[in-house]
Formats: sequence, C-alpha cells, structure tokens
Amino acid sequence: MAYTNSSMVAYTKLSSNHSGQRTHSIDRITPHCVVGQLSAESICSCFVSSSVQASCNYGIGTDGRVSLCVEEKNRSWCSSSNTNDQRAVTIECASDKAEPYGMNSTVYANLIKLCTDICRRNGKSKLLWFADKNKTLNYAPKSDEMVITVHRWFANKSCPGDWLYARLSDLAFKVTAALGSTTDTPSADTSVLYRVRKTWADSKSQKGAYKILANAKKCADENAGYSVFDESGKTIYASASGLSPYMVRVAIADLNIRRGPGTNYAKTGQFTGVGNFTIMEESAGQGASKWGRLKSGAGWISLDYCNRV
Repeated sequence: MAYTNSSMVAYTKLSSNHSGQRTHSIDRITPHCVVGQLSAESICSCFVSSSVQASCNYGIGTDGRVSLCVEEKNRSWCSSSNTNDQRAVTIECASDKAEPYGMNSTVYANLIKLCTDICRRNGKSKLLWFADKNKTLNYAPKSDEMVITVHRWFANKSCPGDWLYARLSDLAFKVTAALGSTTDTPSADTSVLYRVRKTWADSKSQKGAYKILANAKKCADENAGYSVFDESGKTIYASASGLSPYMVRVAIADLNIRRGPGTNYAKTGQFTGVGNFTIMEESAGQGASKWGRLKSGAGWISLDYCNRV
C-alpha cells in the first residue's frame, strides 16, 4: 500500500533509527509517555543519535504540536517489540516525569486527533481497546479496525503511565466516534456507570459514578471501605481492607518500586526518589517486614526504608 504521513505535523526531524519499510500493514497504534514536558522539537532530538537505539513515528509536544521522527511507512524502534513496531504507529507524548505520567489536556486532545487521522488515512473506521494483553495480541483485526497496544506489555516499564492507561478506553471511543462508527467492544461501552459506594444499598454513601472502570477503582482505593459496583449492584472491585491512607517519608533516592508486595515481584524500573508518599494498602511479602502500595499506582515499596510522617 502507499503510506502517507499526517498533515498535523508541524515539525520534522527524521531519525535514522528505524528498520526501513514495514513488513506488516498498519493495524495498531501504540501511544507512549516521553517522561518529560518536552516540545515537539525536543522529542525528535531525543532520537537523533544512533547510539540511542530508539525512535518513534510521531511526537506530541507539551503545547500539542506534532512532530515527525520516523515516517509512517517505516518501522520505528519504540515498544521493545519488533512484531509490534512492524504493525504499529508509535506516538511519544509529552508527560510529567513521575507516575502517573500525567499529560495536559492539549496533548490528550491532539492525541485523539492524531489517532483519528492515522486511522482514517489507513482505511480504518474503528479504534479498539481491549485492556487485555493476551486478547489483544491474539486478536486478528478486521480490515477496518485498528487496535491499541502499550509498551508495558513488551518490557518491564510503566509506559504509557497510569494516567493515559486509564484513559485508553476513552481514547478508543472518541476516535471511533470521530470516524463516524460505533464499536461493540466492552471498552467503549460508555452507557455503563461504575458506582463507588460503601454498600450497594447505601446510595447516600456514593462517591461517584464513572464510565471508566480504572477511575472508579482509583476512587475506591482512595476511600477505605468503599467498593465498585456495576449497574446491577454486583461488587466488581473492593478497596483495601479498612486501612486509612497514610504518608511516609523516604530518605533514599534509589528505593525500588515493584509490581507487587515482595522481592519475588518484578521491579518496575522506577525509584521513589527522596520525598513523601501516600500508602494506600499494606501487605506482608518476601524481602521485607511489610510492603506498602503507593497511591500513584506506580507499585509497591518496602516500608522498612520509610518513616511514617
């Protein structure tokens, strides 16, 4: 097929870090967090040197401007997976430097527009998000479908960060709507509201009703004793038992964050740094007398290296 690039591009600085023309047609989009509030120009500059051994197709700067780093026809080196990068248009988005790697509203709005443009130019009328690695990677998209994948599925990384990960259902829905289509995938069902309450019967305790499950879970986690209910009243997520969130002080710069409560869980590749952090849940686990789950969603830390504030 004849590949094109987005007309949204405001700046171009092509990187030599790519594998030449794709060996698979485009049927995936992989958005990333660049871990820095960078401009469109700076995102491209990250991938100029051949020693970096990384690149992306597009960058979205903190002001929303779009840059082109690797032409869409070529496979970028972005998601730690040759197979994924052969099929995906990869997008680095300006973000905060720490979890949950938040992006401003302009970056997110232009991510929606760029994804819509990518889908339209590649003959796709639907963007799908399954929120499940195995389901996604084993799914054969129809000729008019594009699928969202994420970097964390292919490497021990948080990318694209929990801020964007929690919004991928919304991204898929808004892009599909902009393309003039509807989708029957569960991730885009915005008619469902997830309610956060102490009990289903206690409607007065309700903290909120959310279209995105991840946001409902976050609310429950922030309110001890609360759970997430579907519209039939079924409990689909319970917050950590009665523990009230509390703050700890970390005095070392290199305290590892792990994916679960124990040294038997993988490191996320991130460190807390020195500072104060809110603990939402405690758990026993290998390698420490007690582990704590960070409010940011980044993972778990050993409380042996923390002092309660």
